[in-house]
Amino acid sequence: MNSPVTQANRQLNRLPFDPELTPGARNAVEVCLRIQDHEKVTVITDEATKEIAASIVAELEKLGAPYHAWILEELSPRPLTDLPREILRDLETSQVSIFAVQAQTHELRSRMQMTDVVNRKKIRHAHMVNINRQIMLEGMRADFLKVDRISTKVVEMARRAKRIRAKTEAGTDLIADLNPNYRWLKTSGIISPDKWGNLPGGEVFTAPGEVNGTFVIDGVVGDYLCAKFGDLAKTPLTIQVRGNRLTEARSSNQELQEDFWRYTHTDENSDRVGEFAIGTNIGLKSLIGQILQDEKYPGIHIAFGNPYGAHTGAEWDCSTHIDVVGRKFDIWVDDEQIMGQGQFLLEA
Repeated sequence: MNSPVTQANRQLNRLPFDPELTPGARNAVEVCLRIQDHEKVTVITDEATKEIAASIVAELEKLGAPYHAWILEELSPRPLTDLPREILRDLETSQVSIFAVQAQTHELRSRMQMTDVVNRKKIRHAHMVNINRQIMLEGMRADFLKVDRISTKVVEMARRAKRIRAKTEAGTDLIADLNPNYRWLKTSGIISPDKWGNLPGGEVFTAPGEVNGTFVIDGVVGDYLCAKFGDLAKTPLTIQVRGNRLTEARSSNQELQEDFWRYTHTDENSDRVGEFAIGTNIGLKSLIGQILQDEKYPGIHIAFGNPYGAHTGAEWDCSTHIDVVGRKFDIWVDDEQIMGQGQFLLEA
């Protein structure tokens, strides 16, 4: 297939990059997305992330796959109010897409416009929001085939379960009652047309029936708040959830508390638990203060807002979505313990 060359193609395929990025880039292209030389790829990046994008483009060129690359700032001012039309049109003719950018405030709408096309066209899509050098050298070098094996075991147990309980020594005690009508998804890093996935991968998730209890967020919070506040080990945010709704949030970091509360009250469902997930990337040894990787760290994370209803089957919607991550979980699926102190008790 012959494709016209964009200006960003020319820029990225000539841009020098650190060769240490290559193993992670190759993992993305060959293992996670399994791109074939005849498949057209859309690569979306920004000025802050273009070195990583260049390492991915280099792998596409080695493979011989046609691609169109786009640098957001060349098309529209940031933060984006909408995804540029040129990109939306390009996605319509692609089999694979890669989104490697740094998140900016209030850009979720533009990302949802992109994933609407991805879902409709069943594009194998790698979502790499806030990807950085550390993640490329750690999470993106995982053995994703092994991560997929543990993810498969966990999701098979979860699909049969009625309830999952999670506790930590920090004070988390959370119970999720599961809705049998909602689907569990596996995003282990092996991306299929059925569900786009974050890279690095490693989680299984659903929209819960109802969540109740206390969650001590001593890991990270998501979206643009992650870059602002980073690792919360020293200033955790403790939240209360009742009937699937956020009822309380408190932290010694008053700004974190207020920003989180404001974010989770953007619209009528922003305070509603839309995602209940188990991180399964057993290649990760610690949290790093970056939600893209940290939500894959073995343990529980939940998200308030959008329940990804197109995939989970949840009937409601929301314009926001923010994940919260903790540390060192004990997890029970019904009555069987599958994790102790953050370590899986299952064999991969």
